[in-house]
Amino acid sequence: MRPLRRVATAVALTLGLLLPASAALAHEERPVTFPDGSGSVPVRRTGEPDLLVCKSDRADFGRRIAGFPPDLRRRNLELFERCQEKGYRHLQEAVDRVDRPGMTVAILPGVYLEEPSQPEPTGACAHLNARWSSWGYQILSYEQQKQCPHNQNLVAILGIRNLQIEGTGAEPTDVIIDAQYKKLNAIRADMTNGIYFRNFTAQRTTFNSIYILATDGFVIDTMLTRWNDEYGFLTFASDHGLYTDCESHGNGDSGIYPGSASDINDGRGHDVPRYSIEIRRCKSHQNMVGYSGTAGDSVYVHDNEFYDNMGGASMDSAFAGHPGLPQNHARFERNRIHDNNQDYYRYVADGTCAKPAAERGYERGVVCPQIGMPRGTGIVTAGGNWNVFRDNWIWGHESAAFGLLAVPAFIRGEESWDKQFDTSHHNLYEGNHLGVTPEGTRRPNGAAVSWDGQGSGNCWQRGIGPSTPWALPACGSAGPARILSEPVKIAKNYLCNDYSVSERRLPAGCDWYGSTGLARVEVQLALATSLVLGLIAILLQLRRLRSRAGLAVTSAGLAGLTLDVFGAAHTYTPLPAAALALMGVWWIGAGWLWLGRGGAAGARTGAGGPSRGRAFGWFTAVLGALALIDAFDKAVMMIPLLPLGPGWIRGLLAGVWTLWAIVLLAPKPRRTAAAARIEEVPA
Repeated sequence: MRPLRRVATAVALTLGLLLPASAALAHEERPVTFPDGSGSVPVRRTGEPDLLVCKSDRADFGRRIAGFPPDLRRRNLELFERCQEKGYRHLQEAVDRVDRPGMTVAILPGVYLEEPSQPEPTGACAHLNARWSSWGYQILSYEQQKQCPHNQNLVAILGIRNLQIEGTGAEPTDVIIDAQYKKLNAIRADMTNGIYFRNFTAQRTTFNSIYILATDGFVIDTMLTRWNDEYGFLTFASDHGLYTDCESHGNGDSGIYPGSASDINDGRGHDVPRYSIEIRRCKSHQNMVGYSGTAGDSVYVHDNEFYDNMGGASMDSAFAGHPGLPQNHARFERNRIHDNNQDYYRYVADGTCAKPAAERGYERGVVCPQIGMPRGTGIVTAGGNWNVFRDNWIWGHESAAFGLLAVPAFIRGEESWDKQFDTSHHNLYEGNHLGVTPEGTRRPNGAAVSWDGQGSGNCWQRGIGPSTPWALPACGSAGPARILSEPVKIAKNYLCNDYSVSERRLPAGCDWYGSTGLARVEVQLALATSLVLGLIAILLQLRRLRSRAGLAVTSAGLAGLTLDVFGAAHTYTPLPAAALALMGVWWIGAGWLWLGRGGAAGARTGAGGPSRGRAFGWFTAVLGALALIDAFDKAVMMIPLLPLGPGWIRGLLAGVWTLWAIVLLAPKPRRTAAAARIEEVPA
């Protein structure tokens, strides 16, 4: 067992060294640690605001509030008059006047461009000593953010506690903070315990609209973010957080991103005392993905709607520099996740995403995907543990409702061998409603589950529907414990991850980017393998197995090889298992026939002698038995206790068998007349 684990680790590390460098880079931030957890979720204050922010154009203000309900309109008129006397014209001005914890800033309807914050940095701020990220911005320390708050931020809220900022309009779009693609972040709240944002819009940045970092206690309430290069809402290394009734769209990564949420449940099972962040009643649509979270630990996501993105939701352990890896203990319940099939990669292919951000047309529906991900999937877990997916409604996806794959630890920068297989364990899928809307309309997904087969303790509800593998471990059963995923799936994931938005590189052969039929890499691999094995099968029958039995087993093999190509094109069916079963019958039958006839024939023709002929026959039969075991593993029940799937052993032995068969079947050189005369001379 131990040597096998070492071999598997070596294989995983070798494959990992081949992964593109872009796979290790995403959101980059200064080194941060989690809060100590002593905070709490802040509660909205409803008293009079301490500070007011408004514009001075009375006519424009009157037009903006004309349609408000009478009481709200009167309230805004009162606040406007007070603001003209004692208020501020920019949100940053009001933030700079906050002098104690527990203050409230009210923003009146209008568009706030924050003109004083817009100019490019000068003097010392233009020459800060800080590392540049791969995305083209500097990784500034907290002290550097304090020194130069507007190098990257339109509005910078740094170190202020228990601050509430609330728009006074009828809906979030009445108050707009607009970065005009001139800043990395529209609003940065850094080490701001107790921050509360409510009822306004932040938009058009080169990274995030709302960015909350290293904060213990925050609320995002009835907020809208839109049209950003990366994220709508990004919270990082924070605890006691609440997203409620929010909305986000038009983002190049995700609308909602609780990355590196405080890792408070590491080491626990599925039952936990609390979650670090709660996300409820939010909508996220027309993004690369509705929800995502590298190290999205201990996040409770319920009663939300993620739709019309490329993917519905994802969580992962695939990017270095995020505290709390590997990802664990997310809980998804009662969410509506549907129709996430958008193809935004076309904007990368046609050059739209190579233009400056302000010229790409985000406001008209353009989205520039920042990373490669499978389109048409409801929830993808790329390296996560102890997650619970229960009572969600998932429908209308072209690919699958759920995706689960493992991510080895070297991807996140950890090279210790004992960590390489520490993801994709104990994920629970039960009671979900797949392929049907809450109203009862049938809207099937392309499949139920796409799983690479790696990990232990993962389980799914019974009768879940077409999946790969076809035989999923049911909850309450003894499931498998695999340390490596299937070899073809590893090859596909390696290829598909070679994506770059900046270089306009969309890997050919990957269905994530639109490849279909024979253009898909897994179909091409299956076709090439089938052609080679099919030729060998025909030669075996013609040269060694000339009999009715030989013709029968060869026909079974050819049928299985043909079916294998169709199975690669139609993954979520029993076809791959049926193909393996037919190939198993062929190999077993050919092996026994070889032992009975082919071995002797090999001896008579000099094909290695009787012993080698018998060895090839036994090897062929054993290979056939492994193919049958692999078919059983894929279609009936994944075999417990195996650290590697049967496909690994079968694949390795099939390579050896192919070379051996080629040697045995190769034409033997003819003896010359001179050589024949020499052999006839008596000793």
